[in-house]
Amino acid sequence: MTAKPSGAVGAHNAKVMNRFELTKRLVAQLKREEAVIGGIGNANFDLWASGQRPQNFYMLGSMGLTVPIALGVAIAQPKRHVIALEGDGSLLMQLGCLATVAERALKNLTIVVWDNGIYQITGSQPTASATGADLVAIARGAGLANSAWAADETDFDRLTTSALKDGGPSLIAVRIDDKPAVATTDRDPVQIRERFMRGLGVRS
Repeated sequence: MTAKPSGAVGAHNAKVMNRFELTKRLVAQLKREEAVIGGIGNANFDLWASGQRPQNFYMLGSMGLTVPIALGVAIAQPKRHVIALEGDGSLLMQLGCLATVAERALKNLTIVVWDNGIYQITGSQPTASATGADLVAIARGAGLANSAWAADETDFDRLTTSALKDGGPSLIAVRIDDKPAVATTDRDPVQIRERFMRGLGVRS
């Protein structure tokens, strides 16, 4: 993925899209047993609704830890591409992880940030991205040169396709609407962990 020059597509002129529809588009591209870490709340609800793959990990009650968990998996399994699906509020809670991702410079890691400017699950309070924080600019400042806003659905497909060719570390930020998730993940932590470990081939 090639970073867009300043002044091209930004948070102010990217199309507002639907998280579930884009999650389905992303999952449809997964052909090599890629691992996907779904952040708390709607990010993992929509991942669940897109098809329960054994390589999916659905986070429960661990705000801000999607990218650190994805980084750990990417380090442990360098031949497997790992995707973190994170919300704007959760990423803002753990911005330091972006500098660590940039420092490690793993080719097999992609971060997708769903940004609707609110803490949707807890009552739609505004996040800092609603009042000026640009997550792509922050990521680039942390050292992630391959960071870009998705202009529209076609651009999202292009960016994810490029990233999945082990072109990371990459960060793709997406402006999304505030529509609720279409389903809720089964809240069984043990089952989620065991299925994921089997999906990664570390438990039979």
